[in-house]
Order: sequence, then structure tokens, then C-alpha cells
Amino acid sequence: MNIIITGRGIELTEPIKEYIEKKIGGLDKFYDRVIKAEVKVGKQSQHHLKGDIFVAECKLDVPGVDPFASVNEKNLYKAIDKLRDYLENELKKHKVKQREKTKKAKRVVRQYKAYQD
Repeated sequence: MNIIITGRGIELTEPIKEYIEKKIGGLDKFYDRVIKAEVKVGKQSQHHLKGDIFVAECKLDVPGVDPFASVNEKNLYKAIDKLRDYLENELKKHKVKQREKTKKAKRVVRQYKAYQD
């Protein structure tokens, strides 16, 4: 999987990049057909009254569907963790749907063959 990381309003340091690559790169074990992940992290705005609010967004490029998630959190690392959890659930749901479509197609073929005999 190709991971593209972009920062908005913050400097992307090596530990942040490594953490994102570790977390988002781990999504491969839930669905192996992920082609690309575009991750954007940064501050929501420069003039926020309650301190820094970080935003983490990710768009996955998956055949059939393009899951997108956006999370706001006070801590950047927590935002990345929540983002990964959400995308993990989305990929699991997509994998189940694909499996069900395949089972249904096989069932239809079997019924058609039985009808032909």
C-alpha cells in the first residue's frame, strides 16, 4: 500500500510520519486490496479558543469503494488511533459484503446448473 502523508498547519516530524505509516500501514492485514492511503493531519484552525484541536483525515483507495474518515481530537496521536479504528471497521464491513456477494453469485450458478440438468 502506498501512503501519502500531508501536514496542515504543523510540521511533520519523523516520529509522526513513522507512527502514521505504522498505524495506517497495518490496515493491510484486514483487507489486502488497499491500493493507496492519503492521510492529512494538522490543526483544525489557528484561532481555536479551547487550545489546539488536531484533525486527522484519511481517504483509502479500494476497488469498489473509497472509505473516508475524519477525526478531531486534542491529541494528534489519539486522532490517528481513532482514525485507524474507524477505517479498520469500514474495511471489515466491506470485506464481509464482498464475501457475501461472492457466495450469492455461487449460489445462483449452482441453482442454474441444477435447473439445466
